[in-house]
Amino acid sequence: MSRLQSPSALKRKRPDSNSQGMTDQESVVYKLIHEKENMGIWVRDIKRSSNLQDTIVNKSIKTLLDKGMIKEVINVQNKTRKTYLAAEFEPSPELTGGAWYDDGNLDVDFINAVKKLCSQKIKQLKVATVESVMDSVKASGAFKADLKKNHFEEIFGALVLDNEVMEVESNGMGEFAGIKVGKVCYKAIGKRRVGAAAAAAAAAEPRIGAMASIPCGVCPRISSCTPDGVISPGTCVYYQKWLDF
Repeated sequence: MSRLQSPSALKRKRPDSNSQGMTDQESVVYKLIHEKENMGIWVRDIKRSSNLQDTIVNKSIKTLLDKGMIKEVINVQNKTRKTYLAAEFEPSPELTGGAWYDDGNLDVDFINAVKKLCSQKIKQLKVATVESVMDSVKASGAFKADLKKNHFEEIFGALVLDNEVMEVESNGMGEFAGIKVGKVCYKAIGKRRVGAAAAAAAAAEPRIGAMASIPCGVCPRISSCTPDGVISPGTCVYYQKWLDF
């Protein structure tokens, strides 16, 4: 699978503005955009800060785009806003949503592909840490995305909630040999074990009201839950079951 350039903010050589033949108005617009570096600037803020007529700002932006000096990017926080960056910057993850987003949209297929590969690696390793799986996935060259440790932690959290893996602590013995005592590890959960555990929990758990049973309050991954993240109310099977109650 091939996707995603690194979301780094590495700069390329700044274009020589004199050789671009910019007008004074274009220089003003370009300077405002460039000053924002990898965070970009909203077109309305350009108009407000430049004190130029809207038609002049719009014409300047079009010219700068045609010259390849600036680019338009999607702001995942507000997709209707036209946001511009100088061409030498890569947009901040805060602006684009990071590795899980593609063209401003949550890339569910990519997330599922990473989840599947991580699940396979955990099964192969028997007992795995975030770091061991991360190293194995990166060594495989399966993805071009620059996935960091926090991305894998989010994926592991989703796998735990999906009952595909379980979180355990190393005791340094047996299958945990070589792993520091107390280190958080992950093991695959067999289908039989999942079914038996679910049945036992259902039999032992008293029936309670819907409001009291909302899963968010006791969810161990609540700190990683965001509206558009890998772990979110929209993708949480437990939250959906609560809504259907």
